[in-house]
Amino acid sequence: METYPNVHKTPYAPTETADLYPESDGKPMADTDLHIKWILWTRQVLEWRFAQRSDVYISGNIMMYDIEGPLRTAVSPDILVSFGIGRKDLRTYKVWEVGKPPDFVMEFSSKRTYKNDLEWKVEHYASMGIPEYFLYDVDRRYLPTPLMGYRLDEDTYNEVATVGDDVLYSEVLNLNFHLLDDGLGLYDPGTKEWLQTSAEAATDRAEQAEDRAEQAEVRVQEESEAREKAEAEVLRLQEEIARLKTR
Repeated sequence: METYPNVHKTPYAPTETADLYPESDGKPMADTDLHIKWILWTRQVLEWRFAQRSDVYISGNIMMYDIEGPLRTAVSPDILVSFGIGRKDLRTYKVWEVGKPPDFVMEFSSKRTYKNDLEWKVEHYASMGIPEYFLYDVDRRYLPTPLMGYRLDEDTYNEVATVGDDVLYSEVLNLNFHLLDDGLGLYDPGTKEWLQTSAEAATDRAEQAEDRAEQAEVRVQEESEAREKAEAEVLRLQEEIARLKTR
């Protein structure tokens, strides 16, 4: 999403914190349906990946404020992951209240946002002390490479080198981000598995159960046919023996 630094003092004392820390920037979640698709998919994959860890907070498109007061800066990352703060329902991410900045943020760049993503946000996220910042160009038109990442070294971001041309490793998440022909893929190098959303995992389980049921049905049918053949052979042998006895 777009950002807007607020650097002027308010001419009055707000009566509600919502005046100083709005919960929305009034802008759409993303520029296109394709952007929305990949933002939601990535968030759902990460939520499913860390579903067993109650200390992990995952969100996106939430207003994030770096410092308290009228000189604060507001930004709304497409994806953010914060370890150690627990699952909760936040209306805004105020760093001084949460106790820390996120550990990982990701932006899905577009024609409208890519310059800001590559310039101001690189400086701002580094100044906030966010360990990793990844970017994905859904349209593959605007960023220098469709998949990019920055990792914090002291107080400065260094660009993360890709593995080959299409894999970016996140130390924070311990996951590989893969640039695929049809989009984005997340891979767990520890379990050696491609990650899915909970819905995709449920669909796979249902399909596997259906396959197992079909295989079991085939086995039952094969066993039934084999039994019928065996019974027919026994009957044939009995008739042959009876015929020989009458000679």
